[in-house]
Amino acid sequence: MKATLADTLQVVGRFAPSPTGPLHLGSLVAAVGSYLMAKRSRGLWLLRMEDLDLPRVVPGIADDMLATLEALGLQWDGEVVYQSRRNEQYREAALELRRHGLAYPCGCTRSEIAQIASAPHHDAVVYPGLCRNGLPPGKTERALRVKVCDEAICFDDCVMGSYRQEMSASCGDFVIQRADGPYAYHLAVVVDDAASGVNQVVRGADLLSSTPRQIYLQRLLRYPTPGYCHLPLVTGPQQTKLSKRDSAVSLAAGRDLARDGGALLLSALRFLGQNPPPSLDGASPREVLLWGVSCFDPNSVPRDAGPFEG
Repeated sequence: MKATLADTLQVVGRFAPSPTGPLHLGSLVAAVGSYLMAKRSRGLWLLRMEDLDLPRVVPGIADDMLATLEALGLQWDGEVVYQSRRNEQYREAALELRRHGLAYPCGCTRSEIAQIASAPHHDAVVYPGLCRNGLPPGKTERALRVKVCDEAICFDDCVMGSYRQEMSASCGDFVIQRADGPYAYHLAVVVDDAASGVNQVVRGADLLSSTPRQIYLQRLLRYPTPGYCHLPLVTGPQQTKLSKRDSAVSLAAGRDLARDGGALLLSALRFLGQNPPPSLDGASPREVLLWGVSCFDPNSVPRDAGPFEG
């Protein structure tokens, strides 16, 4: 059978935590899933610190995350990328969108939008396009928004299956930069993935609904679109949202990873629908990951959120 382009491309995956608190069970699942998905294909696994929201960044947490990942045997390829050092790249992308009439200044406050917009969609207000044709008299620029199209954005997720979203009905024209300077997550992640050659994005299902905005930006900026794989979320008691504070797995939280690391990785594998053999009980992180690289089956990953048993 003749090889396709996709067959010849090296897989480049990534893990991109936000250093706003110690590594927790949800981020551990994302780290393990993304690592094994890349390494099972002999690909690269990159690491990026999504520290754009500097007021929320906790000093020392980025270093603790790096040490925790290393203690678990999750060694990344290349140098760590820090979003806080890449504002110039985001600025260039925003300027390109603006030059081509694909983005525009918005002077609306949140309260103004909420009063005029249609009913909220999944707790998010759809922007009604008040500044799409120019800033109204008396208004000053508060944000930069991207014009969305009326077409539905569709993609196939390797775990969640086919996904479709009409952005004009779900979010409307969305913000890529605030007037006080910070660039939005959607723009930054698209620019960074393209710059690093990432072609496989494995992350938590809480980001599934934001993926169409990122695919749309990739198309506007003429970037390739990676393959997406959204993993089920870890929940707390009674299927409630997991507390980061109560689920920390990092060295800073007092975890003895020399003793518990292998067991944590085995629990993450089982959460992801894998079936490691009993012979791995008590194994080191390195041994568990070696098994995972050889045996990880994406088709066994469940779609539904659930508790982390371990």
